[in-house]
Amino acid sequence: MPVEHPALCNLNPLLAAAERGGYAVGAFSPRYTAMIQPVLQVGQALNSPLIVQISQRELTRSQITPARFASVFYAEMQAGQITVPVALHLDHTREVSIIEEAIAAGFTSVMIDASDRPFAENIAITRQVVAYAHRRGVSVEAELGRITTTDYMETEDDAEMFTDPEEAGEFVAATGVDALAVSVGTAHGVYVVRQPRIDYDRLRAIRARTTVHLVLHGGSGVPAAMVEQAISLPGGGVSKVNIATELELAALGALGRSHYLLDEEMTALPAEALLAARHGVSRVVQDKIQNFLHSNGKAGEVAR
Repeated sequence: MPVEHPALCNLNPLLAAAERGGYAVGAFSPRYTAMIQPVLQVGQALNSPLIVQISQRELTRSQITPARFASVFYAEMQAGQITVPVALHLDHTREVSIIEEAIAAGFTSVMIDASDRPFAENIAITRQVVAYAHRRGVSVEAELGRITTTDYMETEDDAEMFTDPEEAGEFVAATGVDALAVSVGTAHGVYVVRQPRIDYDRLRAIRARTTVHLVLHGGSGVPAAMVEQAISLPGGGVSKVNIATELELAALGALGRSHYLLDEEMTALPAEALLAARHGVSRVVQDKIQNFLHSNGKAGEVAR
């Protein structure tokens, strides 16, 4: 169940305000518990609403439990005296048991990713999660279509299947999901060979068939102008943009490393090294909020 904190919320008030205001909320995945602090501090300094998230695969790779991630998150919320609205979100997750574990630990939002299943099965699984989460005040994101990946951290899929607009309308109506991650051309990870693209016509067609909050996964490396166009679609475009890989690369780059660390290894770094990694993450979060999402100064627009 969500922990009581005046700044805490689920996705719905954050994303509804973003759609009204013509901006997007950054869903930042720090991947290490020690990097939660700079995400929250920058959001507070810029008066920006925030989503702090981590996926099932990220938890597994860094050897963190949902309870551990949530406990550090809540400790940093208290220590940093965070007052801007924040959601704690569990990203790409395929196992309902982990979703239940995260909700018990205090996550206010979860994502069930059954996009690899047949359409009817995706609906059935998502509906089950929605029923469970909504009873506990937790919002639910789901995925329709397949979003390709380059680093295998948020999801193992390396095949792409674009979201069908007709199916999107049917899926949302059948499941009652709060937010929908759509496959419109972006990819998880950093673009190395292929160039980022967004199928705006497909995005418009999806929006025409549902009023659900739309999520753009794979925000790392996508040019700001592309994201701004996706955000500003008539009727409310993308309102949640996921950013993960760039945060990790910034932290590791500040440490002079190219290979990931386990969470306990990151936490055990000398204070000077940890500070450098946090500064790297802070710079990316600040740039994204100000020049990519345009959510700075928007905290007061979120209904409490």
